[in-house]
Amino acid sequence: MSKYTKQFKLAVIKRYLKNPTSFHSVGQHYAIDASIVRNWVKRYQQRGADGLGKKFSHYNVEFRLSVLQHMWDQQLSYAQTALLFDIRSPGCLGVWERSYHSGGIDALTPRTRGRPKNMSTPPTPKPPSVNDDESRSREELLTEVTYLRMENAYLKKLKALVQQQTQTTSRKKRR
Repeated sequence: MSKYTKQFKLAVIKRYLKNPTSFHSVGQHYAIDASIVRNWVKRYQQRGADGLGKKFSHYNVEFRLSVLQHMWDQQLSYAQTALLFDIRSPGCLGVWERSYHSGGIDALTPRTRGRPKNMSTPPTPKPPSVNDDESRSREELLTEVTYLRMENAYLKKLKALVQQQTQTTSRKKRR
């Protein structure tokens, strides 16, 4: 929901147009900033009452590039360009311009926002390979037996070392 309704904006504009003292005095009467009043009056003079409503639009690459090109050719400000092309937020022109200068025309493409619609499919698990002892060669079996023997010997030595350390610490505690 918008902070100000269209009827309120029209009332502020009519008051200014009826008695054009200053944007500041009209803004003080309604307790809003003078720049907001100035912006509303300019949009009303340019587009009429339709220029005051909400506008939800997405701009494609060609439109963005043509707006930037027109702004550079005519040497217009962001506010003037936004008013001319009925873009409600002049700040987005600065973002477009910086994006264009940093990444070229590809940087102007609108990005999809939010979470993706569908989850990606998980990769299909590979079937476990069947390594039967009968299907393996003699060399593979001997290699595995050698590995298992080394692992067993290592674990036995580790266990003996741990036991030796516990015995020495228990002897030190007794003394």
